[in-house]
Amino acid sequence: MAVRGGLSFFDPASGTFEMVANPEADLPDYRFNDGKCDRAGRFWVGSMHNTLRGEFSGFLYRLDRERGCIRMADGIAIPNSLAWSRDDRTMYFADTYRRTIFAYDFDIESGGIGNRRVFAPATGRPGAPDGSTVDVDNFLWNAVYGGGRLDRYAPDGRLDCEIRLPMSQPTSCAFGGPSLETLYVTSATQHMREEDLARQPFAGAVIALNVGVRGLPEPYFARSAKG
Repeated sequence: MAVRGGLSFFDPASGTFEMVANPEADLPDYRFNDGKCDRAGRFWVGSMHNTLRGEFSGFLYRLDRERGCIRMADGIAIPNSLAWSRDDRTMYFADTYRRTIFAYDFDIESGGIGNRRVFAPATGRPGAPDGSTVDVDNFLWNAVYGGGRLDRYAPDGRLDCEIRLPMSQPTSCAFGGPSLETLYVTSATQHMREEDLARQPFAGAVIALNVGVRGLPEPYFARSAKG
């Protein structure tokens, strides 16, 4: 997991952390935001300036199984939406400040990315892209922060459907349950006033939805024999 001070292995049983890498030791005003493992077991995570939200100075990192941490992209304001297509040929990544989800060509063997293009741009609707996941049909689900909804996109970037939510600030989504048929959605209460919270009793909660489609298993980090 990404924590203050770097990237760490966390043992839920003992509650202990083992620091693995600190790629931003010289950037005390920065923090990590949104991380996920690809299906080869590498951990990807973005960073951002902690207070200057319009500062395009953040980075995207890849932590390999041998614990090497590589900077993969720069010029990022608010990193989000890390997810991979079912065939591992496309990586999704959003800059929330730009209100755009991007797609990259992805090489599962090397972990390389390239050919960045716009996958889902801002369309005049409220909110901005936050966390994402991919379902068994290879469609991308995105939590729209400030928009109070989930958007489901086809592999070609077409908006397939949207689901209205009982909170205005959903932050991410992930499939779970025995058959991966439940979509769990997290949310925030950032900058919300008391009257907003009174109108949105689910704000800040995790909710579970049946959206009629199953998800894909989320991979674990794959340590090397030496790691």
